[in-house]
Amino acid sequence: MLDALARVLDLDPPERTHLFDLAGVAVPTAAGPYPTEAPAELAAVVEGLEPNPAYLLGPRTDILAWNRVATRLIGTPTQGPDGTVNLLRWVFTDPGDGGPTRQATARNTLARFRAEHARRYDDPAFTSLIGELLEVSPAFRELWPRHEVLDAQLGTKRIEHPELGPLVLHHLQSIPTSHPDLRLTQFVPGDARTRAVLGG
Repeated sequence: MLDALARVLDLDPPERTHLFDLAGVAVPTAAGPYPTEAPAELAAVVEGLEPNPAYLLGPRTDILAWNRVATRLIGTPTQGPDGTVNLLRWVFTDPGDGGPTRQATARNTLARFRAEHARRYDDPAFTSLIGELLEVSPAFRELWPRHEVLDAQLGTKRIEHPELGPLVLHHLQSIPTSHPDLRLTQFVPGDARTRAVLGG
């Protein structure tokens, strides 16, 4: 709520800090520069997790590594106007199947993005992505003012794949200790049928 108020009032960084002080709330810890390309070792981990889907995200949800099984199950993320391949942009601008699983993924991705945005309030790359999505995505425009925040991801997805049929996947997003600004998302089969389809 305080971040939303700071934006509405167009506060500069010192004014924003003062607002948090007045409310008795700690200002989200500022974050420094972050990788915009996958470190070689983490790219190798993503590839090595096959036959399970996996991918690596930067704090802005830019996709830094995406393995072949992720492409097979989830699709191929597209490049945006700024040249980046971004998960948040993809789930809000590519309709996909449009079903409840896709909608939940979009909402959760946005909630995790918002948690990172609070730490990188003045980062122009975040600001430009938000502006772009507010312009082109009605779903993003609807959800952005809700200020939902999510910092962890653990759960189960049920996917009706057009070629592979019904799939059940447990998923986990973890923080590599070597690169704490990045997020590694991994999927594993949640039932025998999915295990057989993935070849695990």
